[in-house]
Amino acid sequence: MDLTMNLHSLNLRSTLFTSPLSCPTPSTLKLSSVSKPRRRVIFNIRATNELESLFLTEDHDRKPIVKHSNDGASAISSGVRLENISKRYEGVTVLKDVSWEVKKGEKVGLIGVNGAGKTTQLKIITGQEEPDSGNVIRAKPNMKVSFLSQEFEVSMGKTVKEEFMSAFNEEMEISRKLEKLQKGIEGAVDDLDLMGRLLDEFDSLQRRAQEVGLDSIDAKVSKIMPELGFCEEDADRLVASFSSGWQMRMSLGKILLQDPDLLLLDEPTNHLDLETIEWLEGYLSKQDVPMVIISHDRAFLDQLCTKIVETEMGVSRTFVGNYSQYVISKAEWVEAQYAAWEKQQKEIEATKDLIGRLSAGANSGRASSAEKKLEKLQEGEQIEKPFQRKQMKIRFPECGLSGRSVVTVKNLEFGFEDKMLFNKANLVIERGEKIAIIGPNGCGKSTLLKLIMGFEKPLRGEVILGEHNVLPNYFEQNQAEALDLDKTVIETVVEAAVDWRIDDIKGLLGRCNFKADMFDRKVSLLSGGEKARLAFCKFMVKPSTLLVLDEPTNHLDIPSKEMLEEAINEYKGTVITVSHDRYFIKQIVNRVIEVRDGGLKDYAGDYNYYLEKNMEARAKELEREAELEDKAPKVKAKSKMSKAEREARKKQKMRAFQASKKKSKSSKNAKRWN
Repeated sequence: MDLTMNLHSLNLRSTLFTSPLSCPTPSTLKLSSVSKPRRRVIFNIRATNELESLFLTEDHDRKPIVKHSNDGASAISSGVRLENISKRYEGVTVLKDVSWEVKKGEKVGLIGVNGAGKTTQLKIITGQEEPDSGNVIRAKPNMKVSFLSQEFEVSMGKTVKEEFMSAFNEEMEISRKLEKLQKGIEGAVDDLDLMGRLLDEFDSLQRRAQEVGLDSIDAKVSKIMPELGFCEEDADRLVASFSSGWQMRMSLGKILLQDPDLLLLDEPTNHLDLETIEWLEGYLSKQDVPMVIISHDRAFLDQLCTKIVETEMGVSRTFVGNYSQYVISKAEWVEAQYAAWEKQQKEIEATKDLIGRLSAGANSGRASSAEKKLEKLQEGEQIEKPFQRKQMKIRFPECGLSGRSVVTVKNLEFGFEDKMLFNKANLVIERGEKIAIIGPNGCGKSTLLKLIMGFEKPLRGEVILGEHNVLPNYFEQNQAEALDLDKTVIETVVEAAVDWRIDDIKGLLGRCNFKADMFDRKVSLLSGGEKARLAFCKFMVKPSTLLVLDEPTNHLDIPSKEMLEEAINEYKGTVITVSHDRYFIKQIVNRVIEVRDGGLKDYAGDYNYYLEKNMEARAKELEREAELEDKAPKVKAKSKMSKAEREARKKQKMRAFQASKKKSKSSKNAKRWN
């Protein structure tokens, strides 16, 4: 239905409603009439019953006005503020002192390990959860808070335009009711009482339609579609015909059409390819609406965020700037906090020692003064020792060295009924190489890994594993979802382990942050992050000389990603990974393969080398770097830097030096690889 219709298309002044009506009123109708009138009476009764449902607008259909009390809290001009929020579940404290705010123009990155309470904070903001204590202060009552979850909510059977229209639930319901009321009025000439009620309801709905801007919906949808990359012809295509990246654009568009006062995004880059992630960064960066972003994608946080809020051990801390600036600021804070704690502890110990020496004899008066000083120190504000999480360590067990040739792809042809993925593709992978396979969703990256593993067979050509000691270990994209939910944590790893002692398996689980009381817990009771860690434990007990990884960082938090990066860098075998995590790729690979136009484009260097050679990708990267430079604070003179800043700068230079060495090595081998 065309929503730009004239809402006054029903002429209430027509002779249909002003002329005297000769039909009988309901009180004069007799059910004992002859057959024809009886059928008409029954029809009118049924129609009346159907129309009764239209008289619910005033009391039931309007969205309830939710009032939020800001008692004891200061007001804010825009966005939301959390003040001293605490929350417990079944006796376990998840949040104990959470205070932060997001205002217009700000984009807050909410970070922390899996299970730290990040999603709980979003649920408290939306009202899905109530805090045990503390205040949630909103800039205005009935604030529109929109939420983009990890799973995009779209209806596969709708067209693109219908999907965008579904963002306007109340407006579309009003439109449907107006249409029904119009038909009801035209058919109610035999019942003046019913007609009067229908006219009143029609008038009320017309006023409500004007309030919500029903006649502007078509224009809004037509405006946002090209902004999201859709063309006019896409309007009538089914949602199911689009990739997950385009479905994410539809979900985001529906949210923005609601004109939210606050936008919440939970892992928005999951399952998106690099091109779509970069588009999303650019699009969100232009929005003024306050945003809170839960993400473990460090490059994404770097590009978008103006502020980072870290939740650690139930306590939140705010750091101004993007993720890279947070890393430096956090190191400074830990250094300053530790120095203050150490100073206070020394003062307490010195005072205790003084009391012990002065307790006897004539010095008891001085001892009493020292005791008062100690009491003041202990009763005053205690400086907490900064928490430093134990770094999770894993090592992939190796099984000697493979031969020089690891994988050979010759004239590969493969595809499905409706799409050819590879057409005479060629590739040679040798021992020790760490390769990233990149490309848009649906281009065949995961399929290439399955061909290498032998799970798919080429239509023509061949994919050959090296003959000498090539032992692959495959981590599939949804490996955590493939776990047996009825098994316990320790049973899951024992089943996969070869020649591992039970004590060694427990030690491995401990290094992956599984406490002893979790070993006998059923997999079905684990969180998404815990399942991902368990899947990795299961994966890493198998010795190998070749790691084949399909989106290994999905559902991993930042410390877990750092652990994985370290383990891959120390692995002496060959690594082939599909990943859309730019930060992760930059840390581990020395060669990039781009799946493009049915072939395999080889870049004989790291991800920075790929950016240099791929002009389009390089242009986008330079644009992002320029934006980051504008946001970054001015560089301090070395003499004015803190110890933490000097250490961070030193590490940065070391990484640049190592990268240049890799690049030099790559250029020497370029001819052999090409």
